[in-house]
Amino acid sequence: MYQQVFDLHAELLKALAHPKRLEIIHLLRDQSLSVSQIQNMLDLPQANLSQHLQILRQAKVLGCNKQGKQIYYHVSHTNFIKACDLLREFLIETSPDSALCDELKLKMSQLVPITTDPVCGMRISPKTASFSISHKDQQYFFCASGCLRDFKIKNHLK
Repeated sequence: MYQQVFDLHAELLKALAHPKRLEIIHLLRDQSLSVSQIQNMLDLPQANLSQHLQILRQAKVLGCNKQGKQIYYHVSHTNFIKACDLLREFLIETSPDSALCDELKLKMSQLVPITTDPVCGMRISPKTASFSISHKDQQYFFCASGCLRDFKIKNHLK
């Protein structure tokens, strides 16, 4: 019985062990989104996104609701968000000399103001933003990699 607990824990961690799946969880931290919204925000092929969503759903990390023809996904339990935030804090504490650490610290310490992703219009805060970029002396925050990519294309940035 004792070993089964560790086996279950390992299976859950396997489901979480992919950057895009973590990004999906991050997108859904405060809201439900349709598959098409997630796909646009992450710029993933439909088949690839479906695989990630299936893995997260099978692990019971995500739940879904069908509304008409749309399927909306949500994080099944707030503890998944808390766990991700705790892991980010661990990364900050264990990488004090890293340039990435400075970026992580900035996002964790800035809780306000609430801002809007300039591409998709999602309300986010610097803490919940997946990406940020400075452009023309202004800081922009993005919900996901697809929105950051679209912003860079629109503004001819690399």
